[in-house]
Amino acid sequence: MVNHLADAVSPYLRSHADNPVDWWPWGADAFAEARRRDVPVLVSIGYATCHWCHVMARESFSDPIVAAYLNDNFVAIKVDREEHPDVDASYIAAAGAFTGNLGWPLNVFTTPDGGPFFAGTYFPPRPAHGVPEFLQVLGAIAEAWTSRRDEVLGNAAAVAGVIAASARHEMSRSDDTVLPDAAALEAAVCELAGYEDETFGGFGGAPKFPVAPVLGFLLDSGLKGAVLASRTLKRMGASPLRDPVDGGFFRYATRRDWSEPHYERMLYDNALLLDDYVTAWRLAPEKNSWAGTVAEGVARFLTTVLRLPGGGFASAQDSESVVDGHRKEGCYYALAAELRALEQAPALDEKVLTGWNGLAVAALAGAGLAFDRADMLSVARSTADYVIDQHLFENADGWPLLLRASLGGRASPAPATLEDYGMFAEGLLVLAAATGEARYAVTARSLIDATLGAGAGAGAGAGAETEGPGGSGDLASRVPFAVPGGADPVLRAHGLALALDPSEGAYPSGLTAAASAAFRLHLLTGELRYLDAAQAAMALVAEAAIERPIGHGGVLALLSRLAAPVVQLVTVVPDTVPGDDRPDYAVRSAADSEALVAASRLSATSVTVILDDSQAAAFAAAGFGLFSGRVSKEGRATAYLCRDFVCRLPVTEASALDMRPVQPG
Repeated sequence: MVNHLADAVSPYLRSHADNPVDWWPWGADAFAEARRRDVPVLVSIGYATCHWCHVMARESFSDPIVAAYLNDNFVAIKVDREEHPDVDASYIAAAGAFTGNLGWPLNVFTTPDGGPFFAGTYFPPRPAHGVPEFLQVLGAIAEAWTSRRDEVLGNAAAVAGVIAASARHEMSRSDDTVLPDAAALEAAVCELAGYEDETFGGFGGAPKFPVAPVLGFLLDSGLKGAVLASRTLKRMGASPLRDPVDGGFFRYATRRDWSEPHYERMLYDNALLLDDYVTAWRLAPEKNSWAGTVAEGVARFLTTVLRLPGGGFASAQDSESVVDGHRKEGCYYALAAELRALEQAPALDEKVLTGWNGLAVAALAGAGLAFDRADMLSVARSTADYVIDQHLFENADGWPLLLRASLGGRASPAPATLEDYGMFAEGLLVLAAATGEARYAVTARSLIDATLGAGAGAGAGAGAETEGPGGSGDLASRVPFAVPGGADPVLRAHGLALALDPSEGAYPSGLTAAASAAFRLHLLTGELRYLDAAQAAMALVAEAAIERPIGHGGVLALLSRLAAPVVQLVTVVPDTVPGDDRPDYAVRSAADSEALVAASRLSATSVTVILDDSQAAAFAAAGFGLFSGRVSKEGRATAYLCRDFVCRLPVTEASALDMRPVQPG
């Protein structure tokens, strides 16, 4: 038996390499083998830090009897959902036709042409809690394929229709591009308030997730939402969901009081929560000092635990570790700091994901600007440089192409997704604003331009699919962004590529991420094409977001920003500082400049940029219209405040910059 996973980039795939199951990686070869043998396919999807994925690997996939039956009657494909999120999205949409208990591991049975006809999650080696043993499931599937082929093929066709209907349901049922107004967004805030657990914070009962995008929306939605989000963030920051030693948050808690967490820690959760805590602190620095403390702890976790020596951030840290010779979940975190030093920390999933690293760049750059922390900005800058160097290329036509993932410098074969383009572009734009370095904004613009070109079917290749479930007809033509080079080729060949995947939850969808970056580009350039694209994208999903706000935090956050008045603040400091022979007036001016810069850092705006004269000139020369004519005056820091692109006269004193944020009650 050939070991197809031994050299995989994904640590999750390599963790299954020694199973007796004849695993194949995702790709056309596996389906061709199924067609050659005329057997169904098991597509088993998980990720490296998934607790129940570990359990099923140990109990079912390591069982030689189960493996022998699986090898004789199926082609088995192992998929890392973090490496192939588009594959996961397509098959989890299909799995919804068979089970409401969606999660991972996700096990989907398909035809040799990829059509799903049955699905489930964790299957134990012996029947338990009403769930049949895995061998029974395999036997039933094999029998159906052999004896009732027409029924199986009919089920696969029906599921394809379900996926198409699901995609169309998520899309606005109107061609109208008018976005929700303030009253609709306020109604979403009220609905979320109705879900609040008033005792422990958060939303709903157990299991309880931090839902960072929802908290981000609430923080930006006005006083009522900010108070609601701040209550949850304060309780969550003091709860067992957060490790008090290194400051990182676990993925979710199994109890409503945030206790008994599942101990995997994800890059996306901690990056988005860092941003939320920084925002909560900025709203009321003195009253919300707890938010600053938690934010610094999360930043410490990112930069000391998840940051990789070679560059970039690991995607996650495992839930299990070996303590006292036994591998258990969470036992490492029960130890005090001095005892942890004697044990091996839980393993990292060291693959570098472009999109998730973009989230980390944005969070650390924003925190570095708010807290005036050069160390945070330095890590954000080095991470962005690493991803640009290792993950960004050009095609023959000069369009930028991204890698989805790498491990130790080895590129994954998985194609980049829209979330990679959107999240990384957004991170670069936040970093550009925090550091004043125009080169990051220029790169971000090229990425979003590439997705717009792909969405229009020009330049970068066919990105908007016109075949398959959710990809036909009007839907594809209405999505303004697409992946340069097109969707995953196997999904596309099997008619399974989704033209629109608006699914959100733990982090924003690729559609939302691209639209958010486009809107930020509009704020910096003044170009309406970016605003038009962002509004068109959000018009597709706004209706669903208002109807189900708990699952669309990223959409609502962007809708809130699109509905709010545009406030832009550019503060320009002189390139050079006068020497020691400065007159008294110049010394006083320097003090005034420091106060103005400090006030700018805490300003509640759509976009804030602090930079020097040379950097402002570089932005203007690169076509970012917000910076045209922005220079320091009289050797002092000078602030330019604009509302809806109409700018006030520049000011040089903090007292003249009245940008006090909303104060949560």
